[in-house]
Amino acid sequence: MHHNLLFDLDQTLLDFHASEHFALKAVMARNGQDITEDDYAFFKQTNKGLWLEFEKGAITKTELFERRFGRLFEARGCDTSSIDMLKVNDDFIDCMSHNGFLMDGVTDFLEKVTAELPDAGIYVITNGVSRNALGRIASTGLDKYISRVFVSEELGYSKPAREYFDIVTEAVGEPAESYIVIGDSLTSDMLGAKNAHLTSCWFTAERNTEEAMKEYSIDYTASSFDELFEVISAWAALSSADKQGL
Repeated sequence: MHHNLLFDLDQTLLDFHASEHFALKAVMARNGQDITEDDYAFFKQTNKGLWLEFEKGAITKTELFERRFGRLFEARGCDTSSIDMLKVNDDFIDCMSHNGFLMDGVTDFLEKVTAELPDAGIYVITNGVSRNALGRIASTGLDKYISRVFVSEELGYSKPAREYFDIVTEAVGEPAESYIVIGDSLTSDMLGAKNAHLTSCWFTAERNTEEAMKEYSIDYTASSFDELFEVISAWAALSSADKQGL
């Protein structure tokens, strides 16, 4: 049995915000808009809210893609009647897919995992668009460490749905105690691990974690890659029976 590490992608392995900021400026410039930092903050907040609605099943992905840019153009006072928001979104995803940015320290961390935990299986679990996720992973060279990437677009389910994690664990084909879910999001990664009864590690700089750990049944927290390596090493050293008790 391997120790299967299920990593969220954005803000866990890759700096999503750096790619997002780069692509948003480029795409808006193509449409005659020189955006400010306030515009970017508005887009991020809007996008986050729409993804939460999508995770709950309240909107479709197409609606998410249309609305996030529609609201940004409207906030800037633009006439949106002649703008194809899905085309803008497609250009945005294409730009992001060629411009991945690593989280600080992630390469050294993955080198250490592969060197010191040779029985570890490294997987990525991510919601979103395959072209975006796979392109950014390849552009940074992270693909050489990863056994497989599970993108919600291809699976037909999104985190935190139990079905998403069932597909992942069935594909890897090892017992439940062999997996640990590692990610920054409470509502997709930690809730998903809870739904699937998998061990979890919340990767966060937040220090007041006790309430969230109880609500989402989180097993571990880590605020840096050094801490995360210690968590994974300690977890990997547990017996199968101990892992089942988590």
